Amino acid sequence: MKGFNDKLARTWVNVSPRFLPFADAASAELPLGRLLRLSLFQVSVAMAFVLLNGTLNRVMIVELGVPTFVVAIAVSLPLLFAPFRALIGFKSDTHRSVLGWKRAPFIWFGSLLQFGGLAIMPFALILLSGDTTGPAWIGYAGAALAFLLVGAGLHTTQTAGLALATDIAPEDARPRVVAFLYVMLLVGMVVSSIVLGWLLSEFSQLRLIQVVQGAAAVTMILNVVALWKQEVRDPSRTRGRAADAPGFMESWRELAQSGPWTRVLISVGLGTAAFSMQDILLEPYGGEILHLSVGQTTALTGFLACGTLLGFVVASGALTSGFDPFRLAALGAVAGLFAFPAVILSAHVESVQLFRAGTMLIGFGSGLFSVGTLTAAMNMSTGANNGLALGAWGAVQATAAGTAIALGGIIRDGVNALAASGQLGEGLGGAATGYTAVYHLEIILLFATLIAIGPLAGLERMNRTRMSGKFGLAEFPG
Repeated sequence: MKGFNDKLARTWVNVSPRFLPFADAASAELPLGRLLRLSLFQVSVAMAFVLLNGTLNRVMIVELGVPTFVVAIAVSLPLLFAPFRALIGFKSDTHRSVLGWKRAPFIWFGSLLQFGGLAIMPFALILLSGDTTGPAWIGYAGAALAFLLVGAGLHTTQTAGLALATDIAPEDARPRVVAFLYVMLLVGMVVSSIVLGWLLSEFSQLRLIQVVQGAAAVTMILNVVALWKQEVRDPSRTRGRAADAPGFMESWRELAQSGPWTRVLISVGLGTAAFSMQDILLEPYGGEILHLSVGQTTALTGFLACGTLLGFVVASGALTSGFDPFRLAALGAVAGLFAFPAVILSAHVESVQLFRAGTMLIGFGSGLFSVGTLTAAMNMSTGANNGLALGAWGAVQATAAGTAIALGGIIRDGVNALAASGQLGEGLGGAATGYTAVYHLEIILLFATLIAIGPLAGLERMNRTRMSGKFGLAEFPG
């Protein structure tokens, strides 16, 4: 493994430093080769995200003919585990095992869950499409199980993996280390969208099985390599938890009383819902309305991730200069107010380029909003409750995203049913009506987000974290 680490490091250092904004995340305790290897768990998570939100949703709707509301519910199922991210982090903090590991068991178990879900998923989707002589409920049950397993796995793996990174890295390098891991997540999404789109350019049921089960195998390989010899066995972790240690609920109540968390979390929920409701609709919209291929619509995830990464870069410069994080989040919402009209207009003018530009702008606005609200949560927390505070941010964000995704599919199908029956008039009888209804609702939610976040901007009593040098997002929960 040492030779592998050295090879990774040599390859990385050959890249020009101007393209490596987080190269200084390496340290004597966490050399660059080891850090790059650890970051592979983020690549596996990114691949799962692309499959669920960028590939399989379009395949299920367009190629397999599964109703959109069923797809929306299925894709949102993994996010049922999102509220438990704070609890997972808390449990990994206090876990005691015979082997003296606290993070490794959670990462390994999460990897197994991801593998199991992806392994059965293609067969479940084929049954869900009606291509079976057996009862229909088998397809629904199989698909639900597959999506639930993947969701439980990726949330567990990512939460424990980021916590492991903060354990290994020295305190002064932790923000840059975890920021680097977040960038690797986005890079993994871009690469995965390109590779998966290419592999599924010629769609068939057999190809679907090969690609998804191949992703399951790659997930295990990546996570095993990432985890190998990363966490040191500590005999002190074999002992039980101290009797006087605060429990989860006690720690949560203490956090809730420490600041305007209610308004903060409401703002996070509204903004996340506004940006997430279209998650399963962009690809089908491109395929059904703009007549794009599977490969072309899968590449949209890459455009979205590139926009998010650009938002991250812009946010880094702004926050380093002391820009208010809530104002930054508000600017992200404003970007969304331009993005969704562009997506709507692309259907009327039949412009694929405008559609792609709108998609990238959605990612840019979402990136600004996520970074801004996360930084605000970091600034409002203390060292004692930092993990719990960021876990709460992640839980609200993911829960709002899951709810919005499910509602987006249901609204799209409902509106299209009304349009097809002629109840909305001749002018709104096209296939795009359901999609545009969702996009207009997202615009309304963005205005609501601006109203909620307005009073938070410029809070003078907030202990603002001043970033020096490179910007980092300590303990970014995905």
